[in-house]
Amino acid sequence: MDPKTGAIIALIGGRNYDTSQYNRALNSKRQVGSTMKSFLYYSALENGFSSSTSFTSEETTFVFSNGETYSPKNAGEIYGNEAISLAAAISYSDNIYAVKTHMFLGEENLVNMSNRLGITTKLDAVPSLPLGTYEINIIEMTTAYATFANLGYKVEPHFILKVEDMDGNILYQYKEEPELILNQSLVYILNDLLTTTYDSSFIDYNQPTLLSVASKLSKKYAVKSGTTATDSWTIGYNPNVVTSIWVGYDDSKQLESGTSVKCKNTWAYATESYLRDKDNIWYDKPSNVVGVLVNPITGKPINENDDKKRILYYLKGTEPTGEEMVFDELYEE
Repeated sequence: MDPKTGAIIALIGGRNYDTSQYNRALNSKRQVGSTMKSFLYYSALENGFSSSTSFTSEETTFVFSNGETYSPKNAGEIYGNEAISLAAAISYSDNIYAVKTHMFLGEENLVNMSNRLGITTKLDAVPSLPLGTYEINIIEMTTAYATFANLGYKVEPHFILKVEDMDGNILYQYKEEPELILNQSLVYILNDLLTTTYDSSFIDYNQPTLLSVASKLSKKYAVKSGTTATDSWTIGYNPNVVTSIWVGYDDSKQLESGTSVKCKNTWAYATESYLRDKDNIWYDKPSNVVGVLVNPITGKPINENDDKKRILYYLKGTEPTGEEMVFDELYEE
């Protein structure tokens, strides 16, 4: 999709039209996995979070007032067992951090943000929502991500640009009416955070979720993957294009090992091929956003003992001092 206009550039709805004419891109809905977290983390930034906001990554059981419990797991059951930054949580796609954020903000928050971004699927305010347990159509997901790709403007997906008669008279022409629905400075920060998913400076107790395709990327992208037992997604963008890939089976058969890697490779190949002759462009930093050199795992300003360094971005006045509380501790108080 062209994020500036919503025009759909190319669409594939299956791998063999001779054996199946069902167009999955147009008609199917599938569990979106952790691609849902981008909506959550934009909402978190809007509600006072920063790139350094920290929760503890550890095995956690959530207990609710009705006596029910919920025990999400990280992929591979890998936990930092320490406080990690929002940037690290995005890089590793940490499920514990996501659910803690979701509960901290209130479960309705993510439902409202998803609706704001154009998701029409009925979503319930449940603890597992940020882990992508609901089924959503790929065009809706791509359109929502296009809002991030054009710094906050909502566009409408469309296939037809213009219709003319045989004499060249225009019978129909698509009229662009983009609507600014997000804070552009916060979108800039989110877009940078979504580059952490293939950034080797985050290699630590875990590694970035798209590190395997980093060497195949010649341009800068914001990108997020999502995996469930039956569905694998990769959605990424820059100012020129949004590309979304879904891999799975019509009967929701469990995916084979390695499917998520194939999905990520497909995304990298398709996006790089489309942009082969285009410039490597990124977003201009807003005047009220500043970059700070921090330890990317903890989010704290670097000191002489830090061997990991990365510039993260903040609204002016919210730069980390190193004295911020871990949000778990704040919640417990």
